[in-house]
Amino acid sequence: MTSRLPLFLAALTAVPGLAQAAVPDVLTDIPPVQSLVAQVMGDLGQPGILLSQGSDPHDFQLRPSQARDLQNANLVFWIGPELEPWLERAIEGIEVKGETVELLESPGTYRRQFGENDPHDHAHDEHDAHEEAADAHEGEADAGHMHDGTDPHAWLDPANAEAWLDTIATQLGSADPENAATYRANADAAKARIEAMDAEIRAELTPVAEKPFLVFHDAYGYFADHYGLTVAGALSLGDAATPGAAHLTELRKTATESGALCIFPEAQHDPKMVSQLVQDTPVKLGEALDPSGSSLEYGPELYETLMRSMAQKLTSCLSGS
Repeated sequence: MTSRLPLFLAALTAVPGLAQAAVPDVLTDIPPVQSLVAQVMGDLGQPGILLSQGSDPHDFQLRPSQARDLQNANLVFWIGPELEPWLERAIEGIEVKGETVELLESPGTYRRQFGENDPHDHAHDEHDAHEEAADAHEGEADAGHMHDGTDPHAWLDPANAEAWLDTIATQLGSADPENAATYRANADAAKARIEAMDAEIRAELTPVAEKPFLVFHDAYGYFADHYGLTVAGALSLGDAATPGAAHLTELRKTATESGALCIFPEAQHDPKMVSQLVQDTPVKLGEALDPSGSSLEYGPELYETLMRSMAQKLTSCLSGS
């Protein structure tokens, strides 16, 4: 006798409201955000990403296929126009059908202003302090992303990453209520992993916290503030700007007067100018840092890999090992 069960199940799935809810089509902007979203989605789905491997998030052009993905996504998680004016223009120009979530504007986000140097006074485990800092948000950076106003590199503070995991779980749960509990559980597990990572990195960096260093561009304020590090200066004051001769002269002077031990190039940029800057000085050339993670393997593990790699490279050069 032929079983009628497969036909019965097929009929059930054809009834409106009884078919399994579809997991939302999710798109992200940069690797750290994609990593956080992937951790929250877990086995339920894989978020897409716009930034191609090895690209610079400050200056990126969408391909036609990416523009279509953006237009059709149910949820788009991105940092915000302070980092990606190109994405803001795309979102406005193609009329994205789904909901867009600016993480810099999400609850609990600590936002710093370029030029702030307060490496010791941020108690990032207190989310009330994050809310106060969020209220102090000032307008958008200009299209050239010159370095004034709000510093958008907020993912380099692990307390922000934890706050964003809550936002991501809430947004996914609203779009997919059937799996809301799973998203929340995944977010809680990811927060626990980040807290453990944070404690390990802090222990690793504490011995070099007072040792000054130079960086390629002004992207490390959140990381330095959180771990009490001493950034003496940056080669590029704007992500799209080539430094002028006067700034190079001043930075070379800063390198000498501050006692900077190391200078760190970046993965997406030619290290030649960095090498020339410290030529015939005692400043050591460190390994290239990658604040956006676009040189790393994309996926849920990327956020921890990015943070641990940065800490290891800083420690290696500053400790002389």
